Amino acid sequence: MEVSLHRLQESDSESLFHFEIANRVYFNKMVPDRGEDYYKFETFNAKLVQLINEQSLGLSTFYLIKDEIGTIIGRINLVDFNHSNESVELGYRISEDQSGKGIATLGVKQVLDDVYHQDKIKHISARTTKDNLASQKVLENNGFTYLSTDPDEVLLNGVKVNLIHYRWSK
Repeated sequence: MEVSLHRLQESDSESLFHFEIANRVYFNKMVPDRGEDYYKFETFNAKLVQLINEQSLGLSTFYLIKDEIGTIIGRINLVDFNHSNESVELGYRISEDQSGKGIATLGVKQVLDDVYHQDKIKHISARTTKDNLASQKVLENNGFTYLSTDPDEVLLNGVKVNLIHYRWSK
């Protein structure tokens, strides 16, 4: 399958909303639930406009992973740009029906290729849960280095988990 990255735009609102609704239960197994309000189109669209504004200010970059016919099959975000240490945090999610097919690995690689040609970002941090072996593999296959595992568990949707921290550097 051929995939491509696209910067988030307001015109993506409706299709991204449907992507999030279709994958809500699946995503909630790995990341905190965004709450009922997020799944009301008006609220979702307002948040999307905020993200677009944040992106236009250079504070974050939001990518959509699309298949060859333009269907959204994943998201990758670079957020919390820190000017002092030239770093951002990476996050991603792939639709349930596309997980396990290498889409996350390809998408992250494309983001890293894009970042490599930018002067302002030198380091990318990422974290996942200790039991999310697939996400760990995506990061390691893209050159991220394991940094640490939090000794204390955090509560994620009612389940106690340990977070693992990774870092990528140019």
